[in-house]
Amino acid sequence: MTGIAQLDTSHIRLGERPLIVCDVDDVVLQFIGPFQLFLESRGHAFLPRSFRLHGNIVSQADGAEIEDQRVSRLIEEFFEAQELWQTPLDRVVETLGRLSEAADVLFLTAMQPRFQDQRRRLLDRMGLLFPLLASEEPKGPIVHALHASRSLPVVFIDDMARNLHSVREHVADCLLIHLMPDSPVHRFAPAAADDITRVSDWTDAAALIEAHFLAGAFSPAVPAA
Repeated sequence: MTGIAQLDTSHIRLGERPLIVCDVDDVVLQFIGPFQLFLESRGHAFLPRSFRLHGNIVSQADGAEIEDQRVSRLIEEFFEAQELWQTPLDRVVETLGRLSEAADVLFLTAMQPRFQDQRRRLLDRMGLLFPLLASEEPKGPIVHALHASRSLPVVFIDDMARNLHSVREHVADCLLIHLMPDSPVHRFAPAAADDITRVSDWTDAAALIEAHFLAGAFSPAVPAA
């Protein structure tokens, strides 16, 4: 069993309007910057030598590379304490609020489900009250199951090329947006396919989404006479 079969989606109610599915880390909430500060508080440093966390975290005391098992535990500790560290990206709160007037918004975060309660509280505190799913499964099958055979527009936003490609493989006619911060580590990130638009902030993302809706892809149903 993979994807949607493992998720509790009982809290999700989609209306007869477009759907925006949005990643969270480094898309809605700052991740890499707060994580670096978290590491420093533990006596470590992050060296952006590749698009990975494992292998790039060292001791501030002697520069020794931190072993993978310990890095995995540090990531878990960060997510356990995320409410103390993570902050929203610029303009994300007001932008999603405006977009939600015309579309359903859903957060799909690549995170162990056991940290979902912390993330839910953090998002709620920021006024981002949209439904949340936490899963480490491929995102394409999940978005496909959520959107199903609806003829309404769907948008997917992520900072990871592999997630965008996964959704493209499973959801036809989905507007794919590669929203990725300009950070030292993201400069090592694999590029998304040429037909996937990259943006650097929510102003540009919103313009793409609104143009997609206005292009005739979404026409509200007209009651029969």
